[in-house]
Amino acid sequence: MRKVISMIHLSLDGFAAGPNDELDWIAYDDELEQYAHSLHAMTDAVIWGRRTYELMAGYWLTVPGNPASTPAELEHAHWLDDTTKIVVSRTLDRVEWNDAPNTVLIKDNIADEINRIKQQPGKDIWFLGSIALAQTFMRLDLIDEYRININPTVLGRGKPLFAGLTRDFPLKLLDTKTFKSGVVALRYEPVRA
Repeated sequence: MRKVISMIHLSLDGFAAGPNDELDWIAYDDELEQYAHSLHAMTDAVIWGRRTYELMAGYWLTVPGNPASTPAELEHAHWLDDTTKIVVSRTLDRVEWNDAPNTVLIKDNIADEINRIKQQPGKDIWFLGSIALAQTFMRLDLIDEYRININPTVLGRGKPLFAGLTRDFPLKLLDTKTFKSGVVALRYEPVRA
């Protein structure tokens, strides 16, 4: 069965974004980019919420035609073109990506739809959704691996990743990696009965 792998950046005090969705505190450099892009080989689908989908389409669709794009940006843009885009949104009526047929819109029954997709043949699925969607996936126990990149900064305020959860879910540490930037990457999987 395919796994849903969530990769998210957190501040040392547990915030996934600043109070106004700021992400400029993330210590994202070439080394962390390579680590993130290592998921290309093991995934062939991505999950986004509406806002993330709109931001990604607004940027990544321009990368192939931009002469200033880096090789890593081009690699990620091509991966996105080839991969299935799964968008979870109650407000969108359709999603598209370069007129490719590999886009899926989930409006309702999130758990049923994601579990159906997980049963289909293919590689794992990279979750890059919003904080709210991540919390929904955690409540529904849809995330099979957590890749949490702890950044060496304290925000003091912002949007916490683990707010509003109504269930405990123990995690088993799979791996740790420390980057030159001071980011510590933690890999966990849920402990399920």
